[in-house]
Amino acid sequence: MKKELSFLMSVIPILTLIISAASSIFFWKAGMHIPLMIGVIVASIIALISGWSWHEVEKMMVNGVSRALPAVFILLIIGIIVGTWIASGVIPTMIYYGLSIIEPSLFVPLVAIITGIVSITLGSSFTSIATVGLAFMAIGEGLGFAPGLIAGAVISGAYFGDKLSPFSDTTNIAPAMAETDLFSHIKHMLWDTIPAFIISIFIYWLIGNYTLAYNTADTSEVDLIIKGLESSFVIHPLLLLMPVFTILLMMKRVPAIPALAIVGFLGAALAVLVQGVTFSSIVKVMTSGFSVDSGVAIVDSLLNRGGLMSMLPTIGLLIIATSLGGILEETGSFEVLTRSMMQNVRSSGTLISSTIFSTFAVAFASGAQFLAIILPARTFVKTYKKMGIDTKNLSRCVEAAGTVGINLVPWSVPVIFAADLLNVSPGEFIPLAFFAFLVPLINIIFGFTGWTITKKNYNEINTKGEIS
Repeated sequence: MKKELSFLMSVIPILTLIISAASSIFFWKAGMHIPLMIGVIVASIIALISGWSWHEVEKMMVNGVSRALPAVFILLIIGIIVGTWIASGVIPTMIYYGLSIIEPSLFVPLVAIITGIVSITLGSSFTSIATVGLAFMAIGEGLGFAPGLIAGAVISGAYFGDKLSPFSDTTNIAPAMAETDLFSHIKHMLWDTIPAFIISIFIYWLIGNYTLAYNTADTSEVDLIIKGLESSFVIHPLLLLMPVFTILLMMKRVPAIPALAIVGFLGAALAVLVQGVTFSSIVKVMTSGFSVDSGVAIVDSLLNRGGLMSMLPTIGLLIIATSLGGILEETGSFEVLTRSMMQNVRSSGTLISSTIFSTFAVAFASGAQFLAIILPARTFVKTYKKMGIDTKNLSRCVEAAGTVGINLVPWSVPVIFAADLLNVSPGEFIPLAFFAFLVPLINIIFGFTGWTITKKNYNEINTKGEIS
């Protein structure tokens, strides 16, 4: 007979994951796949002890993974895009002109701003990181900036845009789960998103200028990169139309997977037509990634990447994380944890804080954005209504921690994706992703001050006598 999990039984898998993840980061240096597997094993054992059959546990994992399938296909296509956009010269052209025209003193804040604009229009943090973000890494290293700083600015910009874009999947999921409408949700998020981004931009400007004051940009290194690009690719401004075309597709509301597939295969066509890559070579690039020997080490290290196969480690992580989330959700583990936090809710401040911390708890346990948004939103929605607090405050909170704050979790899917693609360890860029710290913090401040916390009367009673 199945029994409800106690708080201790609910928290054991999460504590196990955190301990094993910390051990892997600081001691084993073995990545996050094994820590997540350990979490799955422990969660499965607790489910079996509590009365579920192994067949039921397997079904929980399958249900969890099934939610991640759209993201799996998107990741595979992004791998293809990275490879073909490099082979076609699109990303090399972006790097070339970026190195030629960007003012070093404004570079770091511009990274965040431009990545943010691209992310708003694309509605995808992953795609903006994989395209303009990758180009900025090359430009920044050429100018002498630390890779962790550039990656932190890229991630801040990417999730600023993702959070506010009406095309973003997470931006649509959050209000749907919190029972509010999309545009009220986006408008309400301006209160936390804009101040956090402005503060982040100012910090990046300060750090960028401090870096230049003690480490003048090495123009010889820039010249070397430019020559390496010129010797290996046909560089032409018309290649910059590819990102413009991508933005237009997204603005036309073409679904993400078909739109990304189109630009990926267009990149392959450009590689053949513009760069003279053979058909068999471009198929290899799409599969295993781009490879070049330009004679310039930094160019090779930044451009030898991409391909469908490069996404398999991240996809493996996503599958394990969502299978763990499936077990924790269907055994009621998440509900027990969030319910314990709700017991102390007495005011808007404690409600907002509990929402943020619950969302982080799910993020730390699963590493998956969708679960970190969906589960707390569904758990807290009745409490917000009972307290007469507009549920757009709830959707803003779960986005703050679930979409943005999850970038503070070293084993989360967004962090592993960025680390693998940008070739920077999470420990280098997480402390410099200021936007990810500021957005949840600002929401907690709003909760305790009451500022921007909108009230709403939910006194209508449905036919079952429940608050609607």
